[in-house]
Amino acid sequence: MARPKAAPCKRPYSLGKRLERSDHKRTRILAVARAHLESNGFLNLTLDALARESGVTRQTLHNLFGTKAGLLEALFDQLALAGGMDRMRVVMQTIDADALLPAFVKVFTDFWSKDRLFIRRIHGIAAIDPELGVAVEARNRRRQMAAARVVERLSRGKGARTDTRADLKHDAANQVRQAAALYALTSFEFFDALAQSVGTVQHAADLVLALVKSQLATR
Repeated sequence: MARPKAAPCKRPYSLGKRLERSDHKRTRILAVARAHLESNGFLNLTLDALARESGVTRQTLHNLFGTKAGLLEALFDQLALAGGMDRMRVVMQTIDADALLPAFVKVFTDFWSKDRLFIRRIHGIAAIDPELGVAVEARNRRRQMAAARVVERLSRGKGARTDTRADLKHDAANQVRQAAALYALTSFEFFDALAQSVGTVQHAADLVLALVKSQLATR
């Protein structure tokens, strides 16, 4: 006797639809949040207002982002992805030491160039708003740690002096100085000011790389 056919399972299809709707809501909310930052500033951005303008409930907003800080992280992640910051993972795995530094610098100069006016707006608000300032500073700390790792790898490639304790101390101090220089020269504030001075973002990017190489004494 033939067994009756089981009814097709609709759960995967339904789940896919729910995820798609969730992605649409997430995208719409982030677009509204960005518009607020561009026009009204961060202080006027409340979760209640954001939910109302996005056409979702406050609970949906909470489910998607948790807190206002979570919303900021999601917005910064979206901005970073659009600006090519996902390339940093590949850059940090670069084996060729000569290619590492130019690739590292290019990721940031490309990112700063991509959405420069909006990033300038974010940094301006962050200077006067503590909550946004904390979110921006967290991103800066990641860049600072990445700069230190790049300098460490370049130093290993050159071969550190190990003759005396004084040599080791000198090498360590030099790495700290170089990491600080790389961090400062790859900042948005420096790039933005340079681009305004020289006229184009490409010229600014070329100058940043030249200055970085000079400070780190690489070819």
